[in-house]
Amino acid sequence: MDITRAIITAAGKSQRTLPLQTLVDRDGQTKTALAIIIEEVLAAGIEELCVVVCPGDEKAYRAAAGEHAKRLEFVEQKQPLGYGHAVSCAAKFAGKKPFLLLVGDHLYVSGEARRCAQQLVEFAAKENCAVSAVQATHESKLPYYGAIGGRLVAARKGLYEITEVAEKPTPTVAEQRLIVPGLRAGHYLCFFGMHVLTPTVMALLAEEVAAAGTRGGVHLSATLAKLARKERYLAAELTGRRYDIGAHYGLLTAQLALALSGKDRDEVLTGLVELLAQRAK
Repeated sequence: MDITRAIITAAGKSQRTLPLQTLVDRDGQTKTALAIIIEEVLAAGIEELCVVVCPGDEKAYRAAAGEHAKRLEFVEQKQPLGYGHAVSCAAKFAGKKPFLLLVGDHLYVSGEARRCAQQLVEFAAKENCAVSAVQATHESKLPYYGAIGGRLVAARKGLYEITEVAEKPTPTVAEQRLIVPGLRAGHYLCFFGMHVLTPTVMALLAEEVAAAGTRGGVHLSATLAKLARKERYLAAELTGRRYDIGAHYGLLTAQLALALSGKDRDEVLTGLVELLAQRAK
């Protein structure tokens, strides 16, 4: 599987301004969240990038992309008909090829030399199928993420064959349908905000969009559940963590994670210790 295209979604009403926020990256450089995500994608060997935006947002996104703006193609989601609909807006860009999909409100910190997107792309290329990145997540966070059920692939640590997909399940639903052997009690494999998907997904989304019409409500998770029944579909735990910058204190948490994993770690730690010491007085 040759994965050379990536789609970044940023058209959600509560999401559209988040990629424009400014942070200091691991290298100590001030960048927008969008620029950091683009660099994550490029490090995975991606050659073509498409960003799905709300009507009128392209200019702001081009500015936020900085030196990477010339690499981007933009597609507008003209009506807020669901996340799956947003992805389907980039169907022409994706063509009949597999693609890397990321959300515009998540940042990633890898625990190894390879970035998270590169790890995922390499998993998908080796397995020659769709692969979604997942992270073991406490049940208290289930209202924020899609989650999967499945079983470990034999002799492959952190790689799972997906049998179930549910969007923001309740703890009861998760306990009944999404138990994965080997996870700590009360934890489930939730989506990481990053997938490598096959052309089958775009075909399934087209059917969902046609059936939904203008009422919308087209969710990617429902389509991924169909994918699991149609072809081989895996989940991979990556060496790294996701940070949802749209969550409460999410931007702050992401900034701290980036800073503590970068070249200025000691300086940041010293500042945090001084701050805590002042608060303790």
